[in-house]
Amino acid sequence: MAGVTGHTTQPDGGGPPWRRWAGAPGAAAGLPLLSSAAVLLIQLVGSHFAARYAEQNLHHRIDLDLFGRLLLALGPALLLLRRRHPGPVALGTAATALVYLGAGYPYGPVFLSVLVGSFSAVVRGHRYAAWGAFGLLWTGLLLVGHWLYRWLPPAGDGPTDWAGDGALAAWSVAVLAVAQLARTRFEQRARERAERAAAERRRADEERLRIARELHDVLAHSISVINVQAGVGLALLDSDPEQARSALTTIKAASKEALGEVRQVLDTLRSPGAAPRAPAPGLGRLPELAEQAANAGLRVDVATEGEAAPLPPGADLAAFRIVQEALTNIVRHSGSRTARVRLRYAAGALELRVDDEGPATGEGAGGGNGLVGMRERAAAFGGTVEAGPRPGGGFRVVATLPLTEAAHRTPVRAAGGPAPKTTAREDT
Repeated sequence: MAGVTGHTTQPDGGGPPWRRWAGAPGAAAGLPLLSSAAVLLIQLVGSHFAARYAEQNLHHRIDLDLFGRLLLALGPALLLLRRRHPGPVALGTAATALVYLGAGYPYGPVFLSVLVGSFSAVVRGHRYAAWGAFGLLWTGLLLVGHWLYRWLPPAGDGPTDWAGDGALAAWSVAVLAVAQLARTRFEQRARERAERAAAERRRADEERLRIARELHDVLAHSISVINVQAGVGLALLDSDPEQARSALTTIKAASKEALGEVRQVLDTLRSPGAAPRAPAPGLGRLPELAEQAANAGLRVDVATEGEAAPLPPGADLAAFRIVQEALTNIVRHSGSRTARVRLRYAAGALELRVDDEGPATGEGAGGGNGLVGMRERAAAFGGTVEAGPRPGGGFRVVATLPLTEAAHRTPVRAAGGPAPKTTAREDT
């Protein structure tokens, strides 16, 4: 609004210069500023009391002056850049502390800048820069404390104690070790977050593919029946009204069932945590499926070999959808009016075989997703699908699903299964 002044939100990368210098834009940029200000306060106040202590105890140190305070402020100022330039900041804080101590100022918390800068460098992957910073500081203190003290202020200062130098070296190694442990922990957490995000994406993709398969199978089968019956009704509308009425009745029933199944699939999208309102289809509904195919003019013979074994709900639904898709392909693409479905329960596996005598009509050619969906459903439970021409003519689909509990406990991703063998006829 014109004439109104006030603060405005800056986009990423904008804002005052000190925010950009401090590190990442946004709220996170305040962290280096606050921590650097805390280090500055500790160093100034701590060094002030260290100077008074040295004066009271007649230690040979130079009183803090403007240059000394500027050196105490330089380290925290460098820490503002530690996110963007961790290596140079670690070396710069070490050099600043070395100049401060070499100038003869009183000992105090001047090492705090070196600690924070080197710790940050290790965490951000600049381990060698941190080691170099501590090495520079320790080597410089050895030179100053055991050789250069003769020519450096304050006058009359003597050599330092070797025990103190050893303690500084041990302290440096401990700080770097803790920093490396922190970096390892940060990397582990980042990997865990990335793995969780990838798992969420995989689950979303698998759920999307599952729903797409369900909708394809439901709609392809029902619309195929509706398409056939609509053709029959149109052909017999004038010559045989009763037969046309029967075709319309079949269309009504098929469309109602399709709407019900589509509604059930969509309900899972609206309420992903809720239980389904109706049980999922399974092999127990094969007679119902055969009746629907009969309404489309396809007679289905169902035979079972071996002792029937119960299937988990997911595998039972997959088996039903595979048979449903195979029958849909026969209705759409084959001239045969008879199909044979055989369920063979063997040791640890269920074999589904759907045969028709052909010939292929060529309708609907164009590379659909029916056989791909069969393959994905079977592969999700460790099974396989093979489809192709029969030796004596016609077409055959053979699916194998394992019956062992281990195969159904954790379904594998469909994309990892073998590709189905398909020839001679396109699917829906």
